[in-house]
Amino acid sequence: MRIVRWIADDLPEPCFGLWIDDMIADAGTAEDLGLPPGAGAEALFARGASALMDLEGRAVTRTRRPRSEVRLLAPIVRPSKILAVGLNYSGHAEEQGLAPPEEPMLFLKPPSSIIGPEEDIIIPPFVTHPDPEVELAFVIGRRAKGVRKESALRFVAGYTVLNDFSARKLQKRDGQYGRAKGIDTFTPVGPCVVTKDELRDPQNLSIQLSVDGEVRQQDHTANMIHPVAELVAFITAGITLEPGDVIATGTPAGVGVHRNPRVFIESGQLIRCEIEGIGALTNRAVRQENGEDR
Repeated sequence: MRIVRWIADDLPEPCFGLWIDDMIADAGTAEDLGLPPGAGAEALFARGASALMDLEGRAVTRTRRPRSEVRLLAPIVRPSKILAVGLNYSGHAEEQGLAPPEEPMLFLKPPSSIIGPEEDIIIPPFVTHPDPEVELAFVIGRRAKGVRKESALRFVAGYTVLNDFSARKLQKRDGQYGRAKGIDTFTPVGPCVVTKDELRDPQNLSIQLSVDGEVRQQDHTANMIHPVAELVAFITAGITLEPGDVIATGTPAGVGVHRNPRVFIESGQLIRCEIEGIGALTNRAVRQENGEDR
């Protein structure tokens, strides 16, 4: 299944649905599915297999709309946490002159930074050197603690595209990632969550980022240093993962700060993050006017 949240001009509130070919099959609102108002797919996964069966059953019997007539929203709204992995592609380590890390490097991003497809990334006045990063993200389907690598993928609900947008000057100044990557709107997610029964091998996907049509990152998830199953096992050795939690698996080589010459995002530029088998996540960067640089 390709699970989406969507809205149209004639609807008062968002709906869930399934993306089938070029159509969006309506599955009703969160309330229709017995979920809290405004909830995202994280609430579906918390309810278990019965909630997914209900969503699929409703989508089969209700109306469908052309994809071009609806606006997709962030499929995940309020995860308990977003965990991201730094330096997880061999090329990204090489472009910095660093050895591949022996263990995954983890940091947290606040859920308040999430936006959906086609929403603007707002760059505050105090942010300089903004830089996007395309990443495969996986979504946890059930509570996971102390998981073995061999069974790790059983705890994954599905996969989505994530843009780990970053304020490089703040990142360097702070010496850690939380503020530079956690600013409001700095975590675009979407366009859907593809369930693991449809996307069976997360280590066999092409991954790409372009800015105004110019390709800046291009790689393959086979080149991850620490693959998805290993990440689940490593994280859950000490951190309990809850349904709906999002784990971003790192970015390939080609980020702006490590290019020669360096290149950063300018206001008005369109960023497209695309992963094979999932789709494209497109957002425009817009600089917020006024305010002091700091």
